[in-house]
Amino acid sequence: MDQIYIDIVLSVLQALLLLAVAPLITGIIRKIKAYAQQRQGASILQPYRDIAKYFHKDSVVSRETSWIFSVTPYISMAAVLIAALIVPVFITRTLGFVGDLIVVVYLLGTVRFFTALAALDAGSAFGGMGSSREMMVSSIVEPTMLLSIFAMGLISGTTSLGSIASALSISGIDLVRPALFLASAAFLISTIAENARVPVDNPTTHLELTMIHEGMILEYSGKKLGLMELSSMTRLVLYFTILSNVFFPWGIANDLSVISLGVGLVAILGKVLFLALVIAIIESSISKLRLFRLPNLLTVSFTLALLAVMSFYIL
Repeated sequence: MDQIYIDIVLSVLQALLLLAVAPLITGIIRKIKAYAQQRQGASILQPYRDIAKYFHKDSVVSRETSWIFSVTPYISMAAVLIAALIVPVFITRTLGFVGDLIVVVYLLGTVRFFTALAALDAGSAFGGMGSSREMMVSSIVEPTMLLSIFAMGLISGTTSLGSIASALSISGIDLVRPALFLASAAFLISTIAENARVPVDNPTTHLELTMIHEGMILEYSGKKLGLMELSSMTRLVLYFTILSNVFFPWGIANDLSVISLGVGLVAILGKVLFLALVIAIIESSISKLRLFRLPNLLTVSFTLALLAVMSFYIL
């Protein structure tokens, strides 16, 4: 089989893996938080049941909305899946010829743009409020993401995510340098902000004074809400995968041998579960920040990413 066809098959398998485990990771985070709050909590499989329930219900759409409101769930899901085709999961071979890290960042930005646009299109007060807050957060988070991944691109000499993971996975101890820790810390804060997690947002609240992401999808129901929820869960796992395989790519497969693929699969599942534990501990330990304090946290993450790039040239 030609090289290109093998890469296409591997990329599709990796994207399907992220799509399949996304609700499970969300369920695990909720379960760990429940244990931390001394509750039993719902089953880790509950997100699958919620998604199935949404897909069996009809969507109620206001007659005042335009086509933007109706197509946004499909655009969000498609953009996340295309980004998943470019990100290395258990092997470094992806559809790198389709795009690099800049394409991935702006595919995820497309999800944010259409979600905010659909919230405004619905015409509700909560949608407008959530959209304005989301744009404020993204104005700092987007350049932070670019800078932090770009720092790893400088070390490896390429902007292709698969090539970055391949180059860094064989670097060994040479990879451990200040830029790695600064850039990974900045990207972790960006992951929290982009996925509406505490302390930036609270995905389980419907209080008008606190919600950002929930305010934007409040008008969705049925199948469209199911697509929005599934794309949101997949996007969280996609960020975990980028953090794992771009900043700490040890264990990822570089060839097609069964042992390498098995080690790569175990490594990515272990790293994603560890990040889920970290997010659950953070959300159980601290409360949501007040809105006017968010720029302080986001500015810190941007400064860390900038220092990562500067340290590459200075140190």
